[in-house]
Amino acid sequence: MASLGPVPWPPRPIRTARLVLRQSSPRDRAAFIELLASPEVRTYLGGPRQRDELERELPEVPAQRAGHFVVDLDGAMIGIVKLDRRDATGPGQVYPEANEVELGYMFLPDAWGRGLAAEACAAALDWLTTTLPGEPVVLCTQVANDRSMRLAAKLGFTEVERFEQYGAEQWFGVLTPGARPA
Repeated sequence: MASLGPVPWPPRPIRTARLVLRQSSPRDRAAFIELLASPEVRTYLGGPRQRDELERELPEVPAQRAGHFVVDLDGAMIGIVKLDRRDATGPGQVYPEANEVELGYMFLPDAWGRGLAAEACAAALDWLTTTLPGEPVVLCTQVANDRSMRLAAKLGFTEVERFEQYGAEQWFGVLTPGARPA
């Protein structure tokens, strides 16, 4: 993934009905390790990473770059939402030159099933619409990931193509400007 580009960063925290999207801080490091080491979270993302490896490699303040939001519920990190430029060399592109913004997210299992991912992703997409107007957004997920497929539909993504990658069928969709349901 490439950087989102020159955007004002960090923005002021984004508040939704239940959440705060904010820049990461040192207090989030343990939750990042939990996310990346979780077999449940990483089922469709290549499997969990080793906790001791993460302890050694993860910086004191993880994911501190433009487009990367910590999702905070009641003062604790429950997940991340990120907006990055999609790698132009892989499958799944909307434009020949690629470089579209790609939505990614991970949430701790305790946050699943309550609409928190949809709320957080919608807030991040609203921020992107204001920050980079007219920018199309793409999302790629394994077809087997039912939760992610439902979230893509709920957010207004439409299928562009399917392809085989990482030993699984992948779904690739696009959210065109103004297409997201209110």
